[in-house]
Amino acid sequence: MNIDHVATLRQARYRGAGQQPGDGAAHLAVAAEPDPARAVHEAELGGAEIITVHLREDRRHINDADVRTIAGLCRVRLNLEMGATEEMFAIARELHVHMCTLVPEGRQEVTTEGGLDVAGQLARLKHLVHRLRDAAGHRGGGMTVSAFVDADARQVEACAAAGFDACELHTGPYASAFAASGGDALRAELAAQYERLLAAGHMVRASGMRLHAGHGLNYFNVRAVAAMPGMSELHIGHSIVARAVFTGLRQAVSDMKLAIASS
Repeated sequence: MNIDHVATLRQARYRGAGQQPGDGAAHLAVAAEPDPARAVHEAELGGAEIITVHLREDRRHINDADVRTIAGLCRVRLNLEMGATEEMFAIARELHVHMCTLVPEGRQEVTTEGGLDVAGQLARLKHLVHRLRDAAGHRGGGMTVSAFVDADARQVEACAAAGFDACELHTGPYASAFAASGGDALRAELAAQYERLLAAGHMVRASGMRLHAGHGLNYFNVRAVAAMPGMSELHIGHSIVARAVFTGLRQAVSDMKLAIASS
């Protein structure tokens, strides 16, 4: 589960709290809620097997204090989504996270839109990936390094060349096609987007990398993605938090687990 949008809900009321590097604890009001750290416990009780947080450059939702608290509380794997920067490398190394996922960042986007251009910056990312993999991970076991990329052969090939352990395929176009067609798998655009994911997934596995997926997945469109051959992890946040408003977070996570298991 990606718990960023628990922090988004907090920031909607306590705007500006912790949005600058290093000032999270100083400027976060005692009453600020909901607390993303509390969400970790509920998500774990609901069956989440990995907790994802995205520490953005502008700290628009998750802040430094959140990440440090969550790193100490998390009893399942912790995945840090991060820009490919020296600042984020230092934080990932300091916190000994289990996994980091390199993602692109845009100041104007609401959430991450589009995959990381690994092919366009292969040399730099290859160097960073090797440094991250060499850094001590959780309990000194090493760090798994993933890339969030479009379902594109050129990008998957570049991920393998850069030494990534995993590829997280960007499922946004598939999710959009699903919504536009009402989930009608016979509609040309939805079928095309799903075939694109299948082809990229085959390349990921053939290259020896783990297959992950995420972005725009919800309780209706997740089944086909979960059923993809060799799918290892799904990273889902907004739809779970949205359902949690009505059912509670623990139940919302459990419901998503059931949706995935029924694929």
